[in-house]
Amino acid sequence: MIHQELSDTEVAAAAATAGAEVVRGLHGRELDRVDKGAGDFATTADLEAERAILDVLRTARPDDAVLGEEGGRQGAAGARREWLVDPLCGTLNYAVGNKLVAVNVALRGGAAAVADPFGGEAGEVFRTDGTRAWGPDGRPLVPTAATGLVDVNLDPPFPGAPGFRAVDLLAHPGFAAAFRPRVVSTSLALAWVAAGKRAAYVTDGGDLSGSVHFAAGIALCRAAGCVVTGIDGTPVGEGPARGLVAAADAGTHARLMELVRARRT
Repeated sequence: MIHQELSDTEVAAAAATAGAEVVRGLHGRELDRVDKGAGDFATTADLEAERAILDVLRTARPDDAVLGEEGGRQGAAGARREWLVDPLCGTLNYAVGNKLVAVNVALRGGAAAVADPFGGEAGEVFRTDGTRAWGPDGRPLVPTAATGLVDVNLDPPFPGAPGFRAVDLLAHPGFAAAFRPRVVSTSLALAWVAAGKRAAYVTDGGDLSGSVHFAAGIALCRAAGCVVTGIDGTPVGEGPARGLVAAADAGTHARLMELVRARRT
């Protein structure tokens, strides 16, 4: 039972956990697909996970609005607060049996949680109150660039093209000299930057600060002390930032920005 006395961080974590339980329970089953156009689709797992998340949020925060990837905006039109929900980030991975997926729940401008349904023995949840961030073990997240691993989002469309595409970084000799690319095709990679499992994450795109896909991961990275900007260096959410460069530290961010600028026409 979720009570009103729970903090927003606890609510976000409970909601993400509920979604992750559905995702984990349906993995490997034959699932119906809902075509969303342009090669995109949702599965039964996406829909049921979002339903489980909404049940938690409605019980704990009945006066708040919710923007879900599958169900759109729900709740009171004049609600002062809004939750951003991505019930299954990495649907293409999931649909073919890959376990690299995430469940994202974020209160716009506040608490957030990212669940890895298949991390550890029973899943892992990363959380933030908007100022501090913690890992599944309850310890503060400590980003580090020690791995040298940079996750690059290669999924189309590429709204920054022809000026810049994240995939273009891989062709720059300076990238290979300093980093090693990884592609997990899910925003779980942002939680890994905050936790020190990745040195950085790069994607092109529009303003991602209010995206159901990225809001929770961005919140985690910021609270953990990462440097988070658009591909033009503008702080995300503080101007017309495009795309995302989330780095474990200022030095890594500066080096990636040099490479981004070199690849832009």
